[in-house]
Amino acid sequence: MKLTVIGCTGSMSGPTAAASSYLVQASEVGQDGEELIYSVVLDLGAGSMGQLLRYLDPADLDALLISHCHADHMADMVGMHVYRRWHPAGALGPVLTVGPSELLHRLSGVDGTDETETYASEFDFRTAVAGESFQVGPMMITPYTAMHPVEAYGYRIEGPSEQVGPEGERRTVSLAFTGDTDLCESICAMADGVDLLLSEAAFVEGRDTVRGMHLTGKRAGQLAAGTAGEVPRRPVGQLVLTHIQPWTEHRIPLRNAALAYEGPLEAATAGATWEI
Repeated sequence: MKLTVIGCTGSMSGPTAAASSYLVQASEVGQDGEELIYSVVLDLGAGSMGQLLRYLDPADLDALLISHCHADHMADMVGMHVYRRWHPAGALGPVLTVGPSELLHRLSGVDGTDETETYASEFDFRTAVAGESFQVGPMMITPYTAMHPVEAYGYRIEGPSEQVGPEGERRTVSLAFTGDTDLCESICAMADGVDLLLSEAAFVEGRDTVRGMHLTGKRAGQLAAGTAGEVPRRPVGQLVLTHIQPWTEHRIPLRNAALAYEGPLEAATAGATWEI
């Protein structure tokens, strides 16, 4: 699987990146021997739709997963709706869209429409159910309940490795995206032993004391190390911090994460990619 950062700043778009949005892609060989690439977008926050166009034609999007309904994670669904409905080559049709139960209502509010607008020609809405997995091409996706002031989910994705073995085989790899969350048992279970953990780190130790909303770099490090929950978990293969607010220097949450996690560690930046 391949991860590309479309947008990564916390709470708003920033001077160097759009708000939360991440492209996950995986390939498999079709019946005719042709390589098929499947594309999933995690969140579509403010400013991300335009940046997504640099990496993917929305006509090739296979699924859109929304972690929660705050604007910095879903506001640019309005742009996706416009693109899919009024594309000059013709309407693109509905794309599988998984997220909180209130997603349609929130989209309508951001777009300024009434209840007669269902967006059914652009989005095939499905409510995320914690623990109920679904398939998108070769990727198995499982929602997990997050701890945030609104209904929120993280997503674990398992799919084929980018590395091909000597016999043409590819092992199964995994990544997990926290969305916005504080530490909780379900998110600890989601992160258990994944190859790559994409974890928010919006809060800073000693400055942001409110709980039940966001992780700090240190708490993200504990999550990655497998030491955050009530029972020990396996550490992750690498940790990527994201959703860092524009007024916070990346070195601060990175330094705090390293207090708890000894593995490969870096901060997300717009356009960065990882092949898992």
